[in-house]
Amino acid sequence: MAPISQLTQIASGVFAWQPSQDSAWGLANCGLIVDQGEALLVDTPYTPALTDVFLDAARMAAGAGTPLTRIAVTHANGDHTWGLQQLPGAEVLATHAALEHQCLEPTPQQLRALIHDTDPAKPLGWYFRRHFGQFDFRDIQVLPPTDTFTGLRDLQVGSLAVELHEVGPAHTVGDLIVHLPQQRVVFAGDIVFAGDHPSHWAGPLGRVSAACRRILQLDPEQIVPGHGPLMTLEDLRKHADYLDDLADQASLLHGQGHTAIEAARILLKEGRYAGLGLPERLAITLSTEYRHLDNDPAEPDLLELMNHAASIAWERSLAVTPPS
Repeated sequence: MAPISQLTQIASGVFAWQPSQDSAWGLANCGLIVDQGEALLVDTPYTPALTDVFLDAARMAAGAGTPLTRIAVTHANGDHTWGLQQLPGAEVLATHAALEHQCLEPTPQQLRALIHDTDPAKPLGWYFRRHFGQFDFRDIQVLPPTDTFTGLRDLQVGSLAVELHEVGPAHTVGDLIVHLPQQRVVFAGDIVFAGDHPSHWAGPLGRVSAACRRILQLDPEQIVPGHGPLMTLEDLRKHADYLDDLADQASLLHGQGHTAIEAARILLKEGRYAGLGLPERLAITLSTEYRHLDNDPAEPDLLELMNHAASIAWERSLAVTPPS
């Protein structure tokens, strides 16, 4: 697949790479911070091929002789980390908790099997082909961070101050945000999804909302979400309000005895969050919230959650398909 974006300068020495602004899984935003011959990357794309496109653009923006040998990873999901192998020997910065998340996600080999070996005439197979079939997951090595921290890590990139703030568990157990106080930019990772329903794996929603409000307190002018277009402070306030409302609805519907999947269908039937893409992901995030409401310490069954989401997407696609 060919990415449909370029690396865009959003502040002095700060660039955002946005492969898509359409509703889609896997097309994550990345970043480049560069000054005085030093550079820091923020995340990598999903596959080696996509990562090579990003790195070519980053090298051109950074200038000849600027090494791309340091990367801050906002969390351990593959669509933000599986390109690390294209930078052998690089210093990879992440929260210590991010190491715990790597074992929860399907491996690239398992993901390939889900794309190619499932039944395309059933929801799960149909959904994986639709959203992940465009990616080439062959020969990917999943690499761990080389340098981890808890709390706050201060960095310098040339003369630019960079702050890595641990904000997980929220989207995953190991989230961080990248703050550039002089440039008033925050790379939010998947704490923030712009334009789509999020898929949160760790939660609870209150912690995700708290992480959003922590970003608001930093008063950035531009926020780079994990997916989707750049956001303003007002955009982020609306997103945090959405998370709070979703938490309230989850608590209400849970108290009424509805399952998480029933709750997702109820909210979609009501049209409560009209305009957000990938509405089937409510099944994932509400299931995460229900585990917290139930005080259930078990790890999530990711395949089961994806199957629930796929079933909702399948049903909605049939409902809008005109008769032949």
